[in-house]
Amino acid sequence: MISVIIPTLNAQRDLVPTLSALVPAVVDGIVQEAIISDGGSTDDTYAIADAAGTHVVQAPRGRGPQLEAGAAAAKGDWLLFLHADTVLEPGWVNEVTSFIERIETGRRKPAAAYFRFALNDDGFMPRLIEMMVAVRCMLLSLPYGDQGLLISRRHYQRLGGFRPLPLMEDVDLVRRIKRRELCGLKTAAVTSAKRYQDDGYLARSFRNIGLMLLYLLRVPPRVLARLYG
Repeated sequence: MISVIIPTLNAQRDLVPTLSALVPAVVDGIVQEAIISDGGSTDDTYAIADAAGTHVVQAPRGRGPQLEAGAAAAKGDWLLFLHADTVLEPGWVNEVTSFIERIETGRRKPAAAYFRFALNDDGFMPRLIEMMVAVRCMLLSLPYGDQGLLISRRHYQRLGGFRPLPLMEDVDLVRRIKRRELCGLKTAAVTSAKRYQDDGYLARSFRNIGLMLLYLLRVPPRVLARLYG
């Protein structure tokens, strides 16, 4: 039913828990396959992916090209795009299954879904960031890639899929989805807080906001990618 597509680049530190969270869905037959779309890892990413029984495809480096390559190799009727450092919270299988069933039985019009954003860190700042993301999604219907994206293959193809952008590939695709066709799920996608910890919560938040504003002002994604580092 679902092909899970995970872009990786030297992701050995985070990949095991991400894949482990998919096991219940594999056992239940909900996840048909997990595809690792790799951009040229030099660590043990390949070994971990092979041991987990995933399908590995190689793609030009960059989340946009890697996600598109993974989607092209996928066999499922539904696609779940997931970052390598994002772990789905227990219970996600039931909510996703219910969402898909409502659409396939005609009780809901075609739509895409994303998970609730959460960080794997304690304290005030992680909760503040999570609240800010929730407000952004509520007001702008603009989830980012670290919240995952569940979408039917037909809907994905109709939208034109991910474009080969070096940055903002997630925002580019989500902005092509109509607001009424985007559903926020209650289950959390718990993302690694390491980048926030390394850069500082406020510094990274302001940088992300700045990059988004530059993108909306039509600064080319290749320039934004250099600024992002």
